[in-house]
Amino acid sequence: MALVTGNDVSILLALEITPITYLKKIFIIMKAHTFETQATMTPEKALQYLKEGNIRFQNNLKANRNLLEQVNDTSDGQFPFATILSCIDSRVSAELVFDQGLGDIFSVRIAGNFINEDILGSLEFACKLAGSKIVLVLGHTACGAIKGACDDAKMGNLTTMISKIKPAVKAVEEPKDESLRNSVNSEFVDAVSEKNVHLAIANIRSLSPILKEMEDNGEIQIHGGMYDINTGAVNFFHE
Repeated sequence: MALVTGNDVSILLALEITPITYLKKIFIIMKAHTFETQATMTPEKALQYLKEGNIRFQNNLKANRNLLEQVNDTSDGQFPFATILSCIDSRVSAELVFDQGLGDIFSVRIAGNFINEDILGSLEFACKLAGSKIVLVLGHTACGAIKGACDDAKMGNLTTMISKIKPAVKAVEEPKDESLRNSVNSEFVDAVSEKNVHLAIANIRSLSPILKEMEDNGEIQIHGGMYDINTGAVNFFHE
């Protein structure tokens, strides 16, 4: 188990996470969320839980959980506090990246983490009916789907899927040199990936009156984030 260094403490304090709170979640056995704990959850607290979990992940620390016990505890119902829309990339498992257990989060995954009617329906179920307090759209660096969109890749059903990401490619204005607007340029790829997250958030708000109303009423928050596959860190943003 990794130790919490002085630098780690600085990071925790910058995120308004006390080292004591952080260490409690490592050594105290974390239980599955219940109706009661979900009811006391706020969007702000949900975001903080995700930030704390990612800090643990970066430091190779895990909250103490009895997963078999959580299987039993969630057999009659689930009360997740967050919903995460992320890519299918095998390196970006939301449960691991945010150090969450069974019944903690709804995980919606599709290559390129874009929005369509099926995804919106899943998000609406998660928030309106199942009580999730936050929606996080999570992109990541070096995304294969984004690279395919940058290169205008064509192959079977992949062609249609990639077309849903192309608006993000067009929305990134720099570089203007076409020879640099492809998957070879990693900075361009990551810029498109981040833009794709922003567009997904905008689409959630414009295409789902249910989620927009919940956000306006303070029942949920909608955030974006970028996961760095080199460091394990998530950069959160909210607009």
